[in-house]
Amino acid sequence: MKKHSPNPPCPSQSGTDIFCIAQNIDPETLLVQACETLASLNALTTDLAFELDGAFRHKLLATQQLSVLGELLVTRALDILVPTADSAAAERTVS
Repeated sequence: MKKHSPNPPCPSQSGTDIFCIAQNIDPETLLVQACETLASLNALTTDLAFELDGAFRHKLLATQQLSVLGELLVTRALDILVPTADSAAAERTVS
């Protein structure tokens, strides 16, 4: 499959940056994308873990748990930076 449009160049032209994130992206967007990436990692590792047995399964389940922990941390940071009605209700329940 041929790609129709080229990737935009990274701001740094040093040749060492393979991946880059635009400098003008707001923290909320970055956190949302990180949360979605971790959720995808969670789904992938969970599905794969149930196809394996033994030590490989245990390692994948450990990876899955770490991705869930990362997702929870990012979600909490997002709730602090950009409170929603749901996060405000959760705060009142905890307090």
